[in-house]
Amino acid sequence: MSAEARKQVHLATQLPGIHNVTVWSDPRSRSQITVDSFVRLAQAAERGRFDFFFLAEGLRLREHKGEFYDLDVVGRPENLTMLAALSAVTNRLGLAATVNATFNEPYEVARRLATLDHLSRGRVAWNVVTSFDAFTGENFRRGGFLAEADRYTRAAEFLHAARELWDSWDDDAVRADAATGEFVGSGAGVFAHRGRHFDIAGRFGTPRGPQGHPVIIQAGESDAGREFAAADADVIFSKYNRLDEARAFYRDVKGRLARHGRSPDDLLVIPTATAVVADTDEEAAAYADEITRAQVGPQTAIAHLEAVWGRDLSAYDPDGPLPDVAPEPDSLLLKGHSVFRKDREATARRWRKLAEERGLSIRELVIEVSGGQTFVGSPRTVADAIDHFVQTDGADGFVLVPHLTPGGLDDLVDRVVPLLQEKGVFREDYTGTTLRDHLGLRPRTHTHTSTEEDA
Repeated sequence: MSAEARKQVHLATQLPGIHNVTVWSDPRSRSQITVDSFVRLAQAAERGRFDFFFLAEGLRLREHKGEFYDLDVVGRPENLTMLAALSAVTNRLGLAATVNATFNEPYEVARRLATLDHLSRGRVAWNVVTSFDAFTGENFRRGGFLAEADRYTRAAEFLHAARELWDSWDDDAVRADAATGEFVGSGAGVFAHRGRHFDIAGRFGTPRGPQGHPVIIQAGESDAGREFAAADADVIFSKYNRLDEARAFYRDVKGRLARHGRSPDDLLVIPTATAVVADTDEEAAAYADEITRAQVGPQTAIAHLEAVWGRDLSAYDPDGPLPDVAPEPDSLLLKGHSVFRKDREATARRWRKLAEERGLSIRELVIEVSGGQTFVGSPRTVADAIDHFVQTDGADGFVLVPHLTPGGLDDLVDRVVPLLQEKGVFREDYTGTTLRDHLGLRPRTHTHTSTEEDA
């Protein structure tokens, strides 16, 4: 592949929180809820010229056997508030947040995102997620008000309504008064949306942000989720970091774009990934094994098994064989965890077969099925692996999730990024000011504004 044809690698990072991967026992591990930790990780990402910093979100603390799941991070700040703070201590780094499209309303979300896009001068992204379960809904006095089959139809209409609100202001419908610097409107902001899930009308009070629309991210794995991303998203997250599976996902999602009038460059596929860097490949491999065993300790191993089996398995030895009892398909001991919600009996059969074939203990099995570290090796080995993954259409880049907070990104920024720059596949410096610039996405033009639900 010629230098001109080489794809540029997109890099982002995430402060872990919902699904804990932090090695708490490491003496370098610090708080995951204090502002200082967020600031340090975000500034490291900006030093590395990353595209964006991402915050996931859970609207209810997970519960294990009726108690808070004590292997998770608790007490996390609200995403958009935290990103507003980070916009003041970063200059170019994109700021991405998960905001739920089930337990929120379009007007409020559109207003907050447009405000943050102004505050950050065009650096905001919205990860659109859905919920339907009564467990989460209890926090909102709604319970299970939304059928699972409707979660993406509501999300699609929610996003379209938000876009109508942003587009109720033309790009030139607001200007800054030369004397006061204040916004002076020209009567814009009138909107009306009539649809299945939302019937709203009025005047939207916040002008369009510098990007027009925030960058839209989606993380759906189901067929409906992939189709939603192909129609409406700018970025889709992926869980696939095995190259063969990642390529299949990449082809599938990119292949859906044409029927929505979009080109392959309109949607970036960016999986989450981890990286372990050391002076040599051998040292990195040993360190990666140490990290994985710290992440999947005895308590974690049993909890994962209980999530599938639906039984109290605390009497079993995590370093012993799998239980010989059958799963309880209608019992749910770990609430708020979507990974093992479906097909638990089939998952149990698959896990048991794998354990028998390879002679794995409970803990070894959980390590195997939860995945190890994605990129492991010397700085050169890791840089080559990231580049190969992208150049062979396994992804367009990665959201790198460190195992330490807040200093876990330093080795990647200081030792791997310079090698990607040397290869000519990663920017030497930011060339634009907005997140859309960093991602190579076209500015979002005005959508149609309709008073009826899209057909």
